Amino acid sequence: MSTLASHGSHSLNSTTTTRADGWAKLPVEYAIPDKAPSLEEAQAYCERLARRHYENFSVATWFLPKRLRPHFYSVYAYCRISDDLGDEVGDPQQALALLDDWERELDATYLSLGGVEQGFSPAVAADKKARALAPEVRGPRHPVFIALRETIRACDIPQHEFSDLLKAFRQDQTVHRYETFDDVLGYCRYSANPVGHLVLYVCGYRDAERQQLSDYTCTALQLANFWQDVSVDWQKGRIYLPLEDMRRFGVGEREIAERRPTPEFLRLMKFEVERAREWFERGLPLAGRVDRELATDIELFSRGGQEILSAIERLGFDVLRQRPAISTPRKLLLVVRAGMNRMIG
Repeated sequence: MSTLASHGSHSLNSTTTTRADGWAKLPVEYAIPDKAPSLEEAQAYCERLARRHYENFSVATWFLPKRLRPHFYSVYAYCRISDDLGDEVGDPQQALALLDDWERELDATYLSLGGVEQGFSPAVAADKKARALAPEVRGPRHPVFIALRETIRACDIPQHEFSDLLKAFRQDQTVHRYETFDDVLGYCRYSANPVGHLVLYVCGYRDAERQQLSDYTCTALQLANFWQDVSVDWQKGRIYLPLEDMRRFGVGEREIAERRPTPEFLRLMKFEVERAREWFERGLPLAGRVDRELATDIELFSRGGQEILSAIERLGFDVLRQRPAISTPRKLLLVVRAGMNRMIG
């Protein structure tokens, strides 16, 4: 009996150490505090995070009604930290432990609002005492969730839109190759599409038709990012190019590892860029089915994603020796176009 108790204590200490080591690798302000901040402090935290980490975010919010900006900041802060928990720790076990901590905060948020839409998450369900303790849950402590709780309440957002994102970040810890394009789309279903749904909820749209159009655009943006970051992802041990496509064009992992853009690799990238453009085209009708402010944002981000694809083309599809990027003048041109379209639309 003492042996079992000792083993359980060792396992608990090991898990605690794993979490502590993981949080230590991230910015100090990411940590879950012992005491929850005020709503005003939490909203200021989210705005600072959004403006500091996302260079285009402050530009995009020029076109949004002021009343919606705090909601966009809280949603962005949630997505930003979620992504970093999965991508910036560098150790799969630590990342998974931190994502569990993060989802517990999400569960506490919904419990504090009166319940969890679809029951407890796996992270909470794994705790045998979770259901017994549920009535005593007082709410989250992290500033992101203090701010996000107001967004969830005001916009009536289902919990799965937030938890779906965490599925993708968990998947990144264990799945590093994708056999088919459908497999890649399955990943985008969780890594990208929920973000579009969240934006629609914040702006008052919750119908399936608009969500489907948003999925096309968000998937296209994710694909553009994948094709832009082939070498970056390789350094993290990941390849998002479908393996079946690589075989079809005669491309092996060795070319990526050696940053050697063979004619076969360039043809593969041309094919994938054209495929991503098709997904952008499918999502274009969304801008005509929302109000002008959101339409401007959709146009801005859609044009930005397509500009990444154009940058890949300008490099002759060689994304191995140089990461395609959008120049500052081109970014400004995108913003000017979006603003002009809003004024004359």
